[in-house]
Amino acid sequence: MDMSKPLPTAAFHILLALVGGASHGYGILQLVREQSQGRVALGTGSLYRHLSVLIERGLVAEGRPERGADPRRGTAYRLTAYGRQVLSGERERLAALVRALDALRGASRKGQV
Repeated sequence: MDMSKPLPTAAFHILLALVGGASHGYGILQLVREQSQGRVALGTGSLYRHLSVLIERGLVAEGRPERGADPRRGTAYRLTAYGRQVLSGERERLAALVRALDALRGASRKGQV
């Protein structure tokens, strides 16, 4: 994955949902809704399409559910080391964007912009 390009919003939130550990699809959907405060509308079909791409690109890996997990939940998904690296790069990109916006806001207060 080209780390110089922004991650699509849904992909970013899926990776973010997996930072805390492996999860099944429904768990990921719940975490995305919670973390985005409902702003990211992610349906079941689109979740699995995004997961497929993330798996293909090596950011997410499939695994077996944890021992004692509800067997109806199926496959567990986890963030790979590369996925963590890409997520970290996205964090830095977003932080730089916020810094640039803050600088513009500060300049406009001084009458420069």
